[in-house]
Amino acid sequence: MTEKEKMLAGEPYYALDPQLLSELNAMKDMVWEYNSLRPSMRAEREAMLRRMIGSLGSDPLIVQPFCCDYGSNMCLGDRFFANFGFTVLDEARVSIGHNAFIGPNVGIYTACHPTDAAERNRYIEWARPVSIGDNVWIGGGVTICPGVSIGHNVTIGAGSVVVHDIPDNCVAVGNPARVVRHLPAQG
Repeated sequence: MTEKEKMLAGEPYYALDPQLLSELNAMKDMVWEYNSLRPSMRAEREAMLRRMIGSLGSDPLIVQPFCCDYGSNMCLGDRFFANFGFTVLDEARVSIGHNAFIGPNVGIYTACHPTDAAERNRYIEWARPVSIGDNVWIGGGVTICPGVSIGHNVTIGAGSVVVHDIPDNCVAVGNPARVVRHLPAQG
């Protein structure tokens, strides 16, 4: 397997692999270009997002600045909105459903690093996917950690750190985020 295949399979991989670094640098150039577009250039911004993101639904809006690692591992549904400072480390798949609203300075991370310093210093990493359902509101400053699934019709309160799965139809807040209220199911 190539290092990229290992990464996408969730296996340990060498993060300084030349192919991976080439893809990361190409995306960083595209991110720089996207973030340099004027906010009034909505059509150009959407066209650029369609080049950057693996799968992108209708009527997307990501306010600059925006940052991601690969872009190709992201799947964003219809009417996706993210406020400024949206950061996605998409070494694994990041899937977000329809009608998602992402507050400012939200980070979604799939990259995992060893706690053992010697292993970490050899640039060994692995990644775990993140899945977020439909009709989700993620408040400002939220951190979503690797391997987390967030259900449909969920609100995550501002400043929360999501380290465990969150079920459908609820409000979750805190560090670590925990369910504080259940909501009626949406039809």
